[in-house]
Amino acid sequence: MIKVDARVCRVLPDVPAIDRAFDYLVPAEMRDDVHIGTIVRVPLHGRRVRGWALGLDVEPATTRDRTLPLIAVVSAGPPADVVDLAEWAAWRWAGPRAAFLRAASPPNNLRATGAPEVHAAVFPPQATPMAVPDGARRVVRWPPARERNELVGALAASEGSTIVIAASAAESRALATLLEAEGRHVVMLRGDQSAADRTAAWDDARHGACVVVGGRIAIFAPVPDLHAVVVLDDLDEALEEERAPSWHAFDLAVERTRRCGARLDVVSPAPGAQAVAVADVIAGPEARIERDGWARLEVVDLRSEPPGSTFMSTGLADALHRALADGGRALCVLNRRGRARLLVCQKCGELARCERCEAAVQEGAGGHECPRCGDRAKGFCTHCGAASLRPRKLGVVRVREHLAALVPRANVVAVETGSAPLPAFDVAIGTEAVLHRAPRDPQHPIRLVAFIDLDQELLAPRYRAEEQALWLLVRASRCVGGRGDGGVVLVQTRMPAHPVVTAASDGDPAPLLETDLARRRALHYPPFGGMAELSGDATAVDAACAELQRHLTTVTVLGPTNGLALLRAPTVDELCDALATANLGPARTQGRLRVDVDPRRV
Repeated sequence: MIKVDARVCRVLPDVPAIDRAFDYLVPAEMRDDVHIGTIVRVPLHGRRVRGWALGLDVEPATTRDRTLPLIAVVSAGPPADVVDLAEWAAWRWAGPRAAFLRAASPPNNLRATGAPEVHAAVFPPQATPMAVPDGARRVVRWPPARERNELVGALAASEGSTIVIAASAAESRALATLLEAEGRHVVMLRGDQSAADRTAAWDDARHGACVVVGGRIAIFAPVPDLHAVVVLDDLDEALEEERAPSWHAFDLAVERTRRCGARLDVVSPAPGAQAVAVADVIAGPEARIERDGWARLEVVDLRSEPPGSTFMSTGLADALHRALADGGRALCVLNRRGRARLLVCQKCGELARCERCEAAVQEGAGGHECPRCGDRAKGFCTHCGAASLRPRKLGVVRVREHLAALVPRANVVAVETGSAPLPAFDVAIGTEAVLHRAPRDPQHPIRLVAFIDLDQELLAPRYRAEEQALWLLVRASRCVGGRGDGGVVLVQTRMPAHPVVTAASDGDPAPLLETDLARRRALHYPPFGGMAELSGDATAVDAACAELQRHLTTVTVLGPTNGLALLRAPTVDELCDALATANLGPARTQGRLRVDVDPRRV
């Protein structure tokens, strides 16, 4: 029988659709093993479920004699500071706390004991390949084709623990090898590890004095002595959770380092606007080194091509023949994901643009319209005034046939969606996924990456379109190497002077970043405003919008339309507070409902 003066802990059950904590008595024999974050087993409505201890010595919601006891202590769980971080993340991305606590916990059970012994180690500071001024939050531009392991190793803290977040598993392994050679204790913590390996790594990290290297889940590593976090490629979409809630490792890194006073470094060829906005210091190598670290860019102006040539330009044909001549291979990128069809003026060859926001105009049910600002577009070219606009669209399979005709002796394959290994090829055509999936072969290197129609990315109706388009050119540079490596990135466009093309050609993204920040600040786009997308079944989205409109004053609801709605707020904090206050439970009973804060594809 449990004494009435026993401790009371507050437990959040690991049960879908329940985001409420309950109070339980802690039996005397479990007292020493229950801490904030400990995973326990509790009775809940006739079931026995796992959960996390969120509070100790709390005042129970009911009398102690009616409060049920814990059934068992199951496993060690995230430390108190990581539990707090998970609760903040649930507020930040409008998701259940259990989703984040699950990501922060070991996959397998570990014996729950007191605080683990904390190790200590001090390493002499390493010289960096470039001068990086002191600062709490630093952004370091480093060109895409230059090796950066030495730079990252020098950014690791000389004492305490460092977390290095790298989207690429291959880069993680290379970093681990370098850091271990320097005498550091390295812990690999990635989502693609087995449950046993991940549990062992989680347990190892609890002792501190280490460098944790991994993917996005590494930001939840239970290190007790965090001194620095290094985020590589903050714009890499692999750092964002695809499932709802779609949290991002960079934002969590900003918050975690703020809470514990650790240093944050972002290393990227083209850092995103959010990273630049929070940075105290922005540094880069010498202009010559940065420029040489980008691939050589060739631009084909499609306005100069003869009528009827579609996308098979003379420049593309010549580049393909050069790439294949010495045993190299080529990748061709054409994104076709149901985006708006571009309209081209038959007289001057310019793309139809919105007079208001300069996005690409598309054909709608009621005529021409802008998918970005919703303005009804006039049915004539804003460049020359001609009324002869025609749509332009060509699929991957059809392009493969045209490419095969250009290089008849080459093995040209179309890359379908999926994760199956690619067949042997000389030329591969597919969406941007081909840049990830093409295997490296030193005997047959990638000599050419050709963007068949870059305008689809440059004029996409998304507020992040420019930084996402530049990031495609970053990936292409990594495939073919720097200016002195013999590879070429070819872009076909009707806007050869576009700032994204200029940035990649000059090897200097700074001017583009400045203009992008100014535009976002003026339009109150993130990070200078809050934005969230509601999607799912139309009835659920309609009910959620009705609930939000009844209670909110500072949040604007745009929609709903066909199961989609957009929320805008002056700040991210106001948006997250509003989503936390609104009761979306009844809306979820109407059907599927997804809340995506800071959507990447809007």
